[in-house]
Amino acid sequence: MTLPLTVLLAAKNEAANLPKCLAALAGRVERTVVIDSHSTDGSAGIARAAGAEVVPFDYSGGYPKKRQWALETLAISTDWILLLDADEVVPPALWNEIAVAIAAPDAPAAFFITKGFHFLGRRFRFGGFSFAAVLLIRRGKGRFEELVSDSAGALDMEIHERVIVDGAIGRLNTPLIHDDFKGLEAYIDRHNRYSTWEAKLRLEFLTSGSYGRHSVHPKLFGNAQERRRWLKKLAIRTPGESFLWFAYHYVLRLGFLEGRAGWIACRLRSDYIAAVRAKMIELRRQHVRASQ
Repeated sequence: MTLPLTVLLAAKNEAANLPKCLAALAGRVERTVVIDSHSTDGSAGIARAAGAEVVPFDYSGGYPKKRQWALETLAISTDWILLLDADEVVPPALWNEIAVAIAAPDAPAAFFITKGFHFLGRRFRFGGFSFAAVLLIRRGKGRFEELVSDSAGALDMEIHERVIVDGAIGRLNTPLIHDDFKGLEAYIDRHNRYSTWEAKLRLEFLTSGSYGRHSVHPKLFGNAQERRRWLKKLAIRTPGESFLWFAYHYVLRLGFLEGRAGWIACRLRSDYIAAVRAKMIELRRQHVRASQ
């Protein structure tokens, strides 16, 4: 059954991931659009061969980034939109849930879907790396946060930005398969760039008390996005944060039960936070020198 749904798929040099992702979309949805940042590895050709539309994206800095640009620019006729990354696969059970959800006359404005974490060839059941994000939205009912103002040479797609929803948010139970086939080198390189962006975001918050002009409000007893943002707000000022995140994932969330892969994932998470904190120190020093 073809669902009255448009998939917006963000991509840049995703030849290793696109075939599996697109195969799970074949015959399932009315329209698949790959928003491509001028890939050089044949990603656009892979997408077209699978029946997807390819829309090139040129980033000039600031807001909007890739997925928000697509929401604002593309002529989307379906009532529902599914936001995916190239390293995510929709399993059959989730398609069944989506079909029921969007057919309900009293459906909410959006739905949380869990990104089920896979790492080093295994599905993680422990460690707390999987998280829920707003990925299924009614057309016109959601937009991405407007956080730090990035330059044209910065990351051109939303990383930790969440979708602000105009209306109620439901939740689907079956997780996506979130599994990157590009390897650890690409994973570490990508998170090095992410840590630079997050260091800027944190300094913005510490300076202004806000993550940006339009953002999800931190709430301890709010929804999944609001709780996650509340934890981030708390962690920013916590000494020894990288060690605490390791303890959270490896001990409290039982990441040690994932064996060697769990140890590596928890160490990488700790290293990521350490890099964010180090880059914050460097940015502060740069600001001081610039003001002298």
